[in-house]
Amino acid sequence: MDAAHQTSFGSLYTFALINCALFMPTLALTNSLAFRQMKEPKADFGPVRVMGTAGWIAAGLLEGTLRLEQTAYPTEITAGWPVLMSLYCPSLPHTAPLAASGPSSLRGLFPREAVELLRKKPMAVFAIASFLICIPLQFYYAFTNLFLNESGVVNSAGKMTGGQASELFCMLLLPWFFRRLGVKYMLAAGMCAWTLRYLLFALGNVGSFLWMLWAGILLHGICYDFFFVTGQIYIDREAAPPFRGAAQGIITLIT
Repeated sequence: MDAAHQTSFGSLYTFALINCALFMPTLALTNSLAFRQMKEPKADFGPVRVMGTAGWIAAGLLEGTLRLEQTAYPTEITAGWPVLMSLYCPSLPHTAPLAASGPSSLRGLFPREAVELLRKKPMAVFAIASFLICIPLQFYYAFTNLFLNESGVVNSAGKMTGGQASELFCMLLLPWFFRRLGVKYMLAAGMCAWTLRYLLFALGNVGSFLWMLWAGILLHGICYDFFFVTGQIYIDREAAPPFRGAAQGIITLIT
């Protein structure tokens, strides 16, 4: 809540950094818990994960319709929403850890068996690619809305939900793509889509090339689902059951 009322970059950045440090580890945790409850993650994860995308679309449309994107209200809402989420968490199915229990330690956070996954060439290539692709990813998340606003796009937050709509569509089709393409070609397609997206943003404008901006937004489904969601399922498949959560955490730390 305090971050919404800061007027200097240093203080705002401090609060934002603390929030990210506390929130980002929960991404790997929620993935691990979801995979543990699924008999066939490749087929089951997409239809479940798509509900998060639907919520993203609803938030973006609401923000754009009420013209909140250039105010502090989204940050204030973000401060209150985790409280509701924390009250909901106890209703989730009990999921006991598979690894042997014992005193908490740094080795327990990064067990040797999970770290050794990175010694396998396919996993090492995936980890390096994930690290590199998250550099342009941050430009998209942080600056696309600002870029579209300064380019003259009206209600850019609402229009950006087109990316989540394409993500929703691709998420539902993930089982089909897994059967037709496999993990390797899906990851390659995701990386190529990121390259094409930035090329479209570089050449597009609000005039005759507005379609390029729209295409760059709509590529989000392939960009995100084919690389990040597919990668999460790939890690769950490659890691031994007791260390899947730790492996997800290591990749989250890298990205």
